[in-house]
Amino acid sequence: MGHQLAVRLPDDLYRRLNRLAEKTGRNKAYYLREALNAYLEDMEDLYLAEKVLDDIRNGREAVIDGRELWDGLDD
Repeated sequence: MGHQLAVRLPDDLYRRLNRLAEKTGRNKAYYLREALNAYLEDMEDLYLAEKVLDDIRNGREAVIDGRELWDGLDD
């Protein structure tokens, strides 16, 4: 089983969530899990992209030209 978490939502967000759950027959927890999972995936991707960009800017990560990449594929 999972962990339980209490969250306060603004009235408008709660109404939207409730309306969606009622129209689709799914429970609110389903949509909260789906939304949180999608958001966390985006934030993890953003964090990784920012780290790689920082590594490039500070010389810890190499970047190659697109032509060099394509030419290397012919080998």
